[in-house]
Amino acid sequence: MKSSVQSVFLSSLLWLVCCLLLVTSACSQEQQDKVQNAAAGILPGKKLGGAQPLIDTVYVQKYMAANPAFKDEIDWGKKFYKEREGRLGWFRNHELLPHAERMLGVINQAGKEGLDPKDYKVIDFGPLLAKLKDAADTTQRNALEKEIDVALSATYFNWADDFYRGTVNPREVKNIDWNVKRNKIKLHKALMTILQERESTYPYYEFEPLHPEYDHLRDALARFRSMQRNGGWVQVPAIKGKGLRPGDSSVIVPALRRRLLGFNADGTPNSAVLTAPAAPAPTKPGQPATAAAPRESHKYDADLVAAVKAFQEQNGLKADGSIGPETLRLLNVPLQQRIDQLILNMERWRWIPKKFEPSYLLVNIPDYKLHVVENNREVMTMRVIVGKTLNATPVFSDRMEYVVLAPYWNVPFSIIDKEMRPGLTRDPVGTLDRLDMEVVKGSGAKATPVDPTSIDWANLTDKTWKYTLRRRPGPENDLGNVKFIFPNSNDVYLHDTPHHELFSQAKRGFSHGCVRVEKPMELAEYLLRNKPGWDATKIQETVAGRQEQYVSLPEKLPVYLVYFTAWVDDAGNVHFRDDIYGHDKALAKEYFST
Repeated sequence: MKSSVQSVFLSSLLWLVCCLLLVTSACSQEQQDKVQNAAAGILPGKKLGGAQPLIDTVYVQKYMAANPAFKDEIDWGKKFYKEREGRLGWFRNHELLPHAERMLGVINQAGKEGLDPKDYKVIDFGPLLAKLKDAADTTQRNALEKEIDVALSATYFNWADDFYRGTVNPREVKNIDWNVKRNKIKLHKALMTILQERESTYPYYEFEPLHPEYDHLRDALARFRSMQRNGGWVQVPAIKGKGLRPGDSSVIVPALRRRLLGFNADGTPNSAVLTAPAAPAPTKPGQPATAAAPRESHKYDADLVAAVKAFQEQNGLKADGSIGPETLRLLNVPLQQRIDQLILNMERWRWIPKKFEPSYLLVNIPDYKLHVVENNREVMTMRVIVGKTLNATPVFSDRMEYVVLAPYWNVPFSIIDKEMRPGLTRDPVGTLDRLDMEVVKGSGAKATPVDPTSIDWANLTDKTWKYTLRRRPGPENDLGNVKFIFPNSNDVYLHDTPHHELFSQAKRGFSHGCVRVEKPMELAEYLLRNKPGWDATKIQETVAGRQEQYVSLPEKLPVYLVYFTAWVDDAGNVHFRDDIYGHDKALAKEYFST
């Protein structure tokens, strides 16, 4: 009996504890909801009863498909509501979050990004919100909440798709050469970050871009537009004779001074330069003459020379301060063209992966420059030679795997066909001996020599060519002492060259498509720095031995071959480069016609 009483007592006590826990949990949850609501910035309002409505993917599909501007964003909308099990995104307890107003304000300022706000102002939210405020019953209110919520999400995806992924998809436009790996932004996750439902290392919540390089271009765009609003820059007249050199005097100097010194760093007018001295007022007969106003100097002085040198450096020219035809051409590029160029390069940054790896190589083709980045810091840079216009270096990304020391140069069939066929037809042995070349069957250590006289060079075609024509390792080898392999379908790689004098040229489009590097041995030593047994001495000995050797990298290194014709340096100076392959022109045709 005693045992039975104790059992009942314990059961009752356990039931009471459970009830207390449930009450405490409910109170705790209520408190958590209040904290979360406060953190989300929910606008206070009148208490509304009833559960918020739910949205299924059928509703999302139907609503977004009905509006042409939203059709491409349907998948993002469905993913967003499916992942949240149909819960509204922009409402809490029937109150609209302030994030909606923030987003609509960002869209109003889309012009600062080189985008057109009208493309995203598809829905007029004013009438919808007014109807919601005056909703007569729960059914009407719930229907409006669903419509407004999906409309806001669709509006965000419409804007974010352009802002974070680009208005033009380079993979879908034939004439835009850009096979760099794309960013993989999940826009429905980005929206959850904005609504403070998940954490992210990316600035989605601030509606900000992902790369500081984009920010700098956006600031430059604002400055250039300010210059445009304030009259723009003047054209510099043609120069007679041999050009203008420091210390010369010329009638073009006043225009040159206005062009380079006429605006402050923020794009506002420099009144001291733009305001020309007033001419003296004419005197009437019998009146004393007034002092003549000082004439604007025609002397090409030191301050102006310094400005010209800075301009030349920022436009990829030799910064010698002398003004010849090329400097004059770039001085007279229209301001609107430069504004468009900034916008196009901002677009390219939207295509770039949302984050680079900590270490990588980057070649900017129009700048003829290689950058080596280690742990997010540039540790080496050097000039490069890229492909001629007819042999353009492709724009893509891959991973470097090998350094090849004392390489053979395998001659492309196109060169055999277009450049070497006559000599090989006439005298195959003499031609190959003179060029230090050989014909082999197979490759690598298994390659075996082939008698060049056994080949019908005159009638050879790409389909019948079954051998390899290669130049032996040595100082005259077209690849120099080393090449850097990142296997790709374009058969493009980095390599040395015996023609180092070409690196002194400002414009360096001389190759058949591969990238020649200015400091190949330094680059090889850097890439193999963590490879046991491969110090500078070992590398130099291997090269001197003239025996081709592949050395694998300890880790595959990302390589980006990109095409940026405008950027801003750390000092805030805007740099421009010529559109050497016409990629800007092709992109502009797509971008500004959409």
